[in-house]
Amino acid sequence: CYFYVSITFNPVDVADNMKKFGGFIPGIRAGRPTAEYLDYVLTRLTAPGSLYLGLIAVLPVFAFGYLGVGADFIFGGTSLLIIVGVGLDTVKQIEAQLQQRNYEGFLR
Repeated sequence: CYFYVSITFNPVDVADNMKKFGGFIPGIRAGRPTAEYLDYVLTRLTAPGSLYLGLIAVLPVFAFGYLGVGADFIFGGTSLLIIVGVGLDTVKQIEAQLQQRNYEGFLR
């Protein structure tokens, strides 16, 4: 998670786009200081989040081993994360489709 975000999110590009379109962060100068601030905030947000996801992925393995369930339970932590993520995404898509039907009259 941490490495994925550090690869996909480029604070220099975001800072440049903010500068082009007149956006700013109060108390931070435009340009390089903004990029450094965004990188700092990004690191502080993603590091605990990635540790939490790692704990969630590994915790069921240790819990089932401690309880003696082991091979009887087919879902690990990673599988549960994927199932919950897909479920939440499916609910979002269904809600978007329902809202689109409600607003279809405005498009005509």
